[in-house]
Amino acid sequence: MRGLFNKFKEGLKRQAPNFTRAFSGLFSGAKMDQTSIDQLEEILYTADFGHETVEEIIDEIKAAYKADKAMRGEDAARIGATVLARVLEGSEGRVEFGTHKPEVVCLVGVNGSGKTTTAAKLGYLYQSEGLALLLGACDTFRAAANEQIRAWSERLKIDLVASHHGADSAAVAFDSYEAAKKRGHDLCILDTAGRLHTKSNLMKELEKLRRVIQKQDPSAPHHSWLVVDGSLGSNSIEQARVFHQSFPLTGLIITKLDGSSRGGALVGIYRELKLPIYFVGLGEQADDLQPFSAENYANAIFGLNN
Repeated sequence: MRGLFNKFKEGLKRQAPNFTRAFSGLFSGAKMDQTSIDQLEEILYTADFGHETVEEIIDEIKAAYKADKAMRGEDAARIGATVLARVLEGSEGRVEFGTHKPEVVCLVGVNGSGKTTTAAKLGYLYQSEGLALLLGACDTFRAAANEQIRAWSERLKIDLVASHHGADSAAVAFDSYEAAKKRGHDLCILDTAGRLHTKSNLMKELEKLRRVIQKQDPSAPHHSWLVVDGSLGSNSIEQARVFHQSFPLTGLIITKLDGSSRGGALVGIYRELKLPIYFVGLGEQADDLQPFSAENYANAIFGLNN
């Protein structure tokens, strides 16, 4: 578990120093002053934790200081981490495959959220756990998508079903499911085209993909995960809300946390929709997609050690 925490700590290193400075500067001499509280509050808002969470953190720090004037920066940071862990209670998505064969995981999201890379990283993770799987290259809209996912599949030695640029993505999903079933695979991961959540015609393409898959298995896709760019901050909440309405989601994957100073967005998304967070992207390597841990996240983002 220590190794996993280190992944979080390394991945969130851009965010943590801001909080470390803010918490250590919270006390002027032996006292906590309003200026320092305002500065901490500003940094918390900038990180996109959301109004409710920020107010809870500030209120609990004030109450703790009132009860114990000897508290210092790390004590305040631990209060912040405790609040985050409490807000994120129940957020850790855990899935066990085996109910269906193959089980279908469908990745959806807006352009640039990292779906193709995430599909490959999921394949790497589950293959390393002994699952036989196949990637379906259903992003037939973006010209470079096939080349990107093919390069990943060759590098990681993962089966791939793909077609040509402009092909019917639902047909690729159908072929991917058929291939996974014939080859006895446990898992079929579908990488779909990025689409703006505000474009109804693009959302209807997702609905078509689902209908086509359900001709083979009425319960598919068994897992519909929204891939969210963690650097977009609170804008991600509206994305998640609209996708959830059009293409019912079963969970979230938050990417690009390693390159963002707005790593609190996942708190707001979970608070709003109560969708489990299955994985977070903490780097560019294949093993940098990690199962989400609320405790590791909360401690790492505030620069604490487990």
